[in-house]
Amino acid sequence: MHEFNETFMQILLLLAIAIAVIGIARKLNQPDTIALVLVGLVLGITSFPFIDRAEAFITQSNVFQIIIISLFLPILLGDATLKLPFHHLYARRKTVVGMALGGTLLSFLIIGFSTHYLIGLPIAVAFTFAALMSATDPISVLSIFKSVGVSEKLSTIMEGESLFNDGIAVVLFQISSLYLLTYLEMGWAGLGSGIWMFLRFAIGGVLVGVILGFIFSQVIRFYDDYPFEIAVSALLFFGSFFIAEQLHVSGVIAVVAGGFVFGDYGGKIGMSEITERNINSFWDVIGLIANALIFLIVGLEIRNIDFTGQWGVILLAIVIVVGARIIALFLSTMPAKELNRKERILLNWGGLKGSLSIALALSLPPAFEGRETILLLTFAVVLFSLIVQGLTIKPLIRKLGL
Repeated sequence: MHEFNETFMQILLLLAIAIAVIGIARKLNQPDTIALVLVGLVLGITSFPFIDRAEAFITQSNVFQIIIISLFLPILLGDATLKLPFHHLYARRKTVVGMALGGTLLSFLIIGFSTHYLIGLPIAVAFTFAALMSATDPISVLSIFKSVGVSEKLSTIMEGESLFNDGIAVVLFQISSLYLLTYLEMGWAGLGSGIWMFLRFAIGGVLVGVILGFIFSQVIRFYDDYPFEIAVSALLFFGSFFIAEQLHVSGVIAVVAGGFVFGDYGGKIGMSEITERNINSFWDVIGLIANALIFLIVGLEIRNIDFTGQWGVILLAIVIVVGARIIALFLSTMPAKELNRKERILLNWGGLKGSLSIALALSLPPAFEGRETILLLTFAVVLFSLIVQGLTIKPLIRKLGL
């Protein structure tokens, strides 16, 4: 009991540090997620006496993975779906679907083959890494977009792409890390099995989310009681995630689908203005706390990674990931006439990698061959992406005049 209390106290201390960092970053008009990662790195490199137990507890891969994938991911996805008006997304559906489906699959293939042939990773390892690099994390980018006043069109496309490609990336990750070698041995039949599994995961997730979103929307019709309706929304986000996972379909896609139905349809038939305002405020606060801890922990994770003698491979991996994003985004948005060259450049550089990639990498079992390499490369690319791309995006927006 005493040990638990001490660890809990230290986690509270970490949260206090995270919230202090956010407070300072916001006063200085800097993206808080990047500030949190930098402070996490400093805490991870130096041994800070008061939080050593919390660090050890959190950076054990299974704890980190449970916290992020099972606890924070449904919160952040649900929150994002409530905030993003569905009609905005629907108006940009061609571009969003092109980038989320076509772009994600293209970058997955480009990164997979490039890391296999150029870095020499075994094929299953290369494609598992590629799946991790296909998820984008727009949290820091969108806050910068808002502060600089980038158009609603670009914000919607960026957020829409990320909501859907997270689900697709998780499915690709499960296929690559668990079944890829079996499918390769089966030849063409294996390709068919892989496609069927992908469709089952994705469509199954959508169905679970839509059905639950509809049911929960009917429930809130009978109440005008915002604390109760907030509780219902929380039950929807976690319920759709875990029910989908139990049915072996995509929990991430289920949360996104359920959140959209609940926010749009449920919002029309069952939410008063007061409820809508309060639901948004509630999830803002929870999202803030979740992000504060996630990005601080991403920085802390550095103590588990050994960089010695790996800089050449890391640089090559960064070049491959950035290059794949450029090619995939260019090809997947070619049919979309609504984007000009400058907007494409911005969407390209804004495709940051984030906490989901690291959480998934940590979820690989210790017996997975190549786990250390995947962790090293994922961590390095995420850091490059958050710090270098994250800090240069504001100047880029000004230079492009967007």
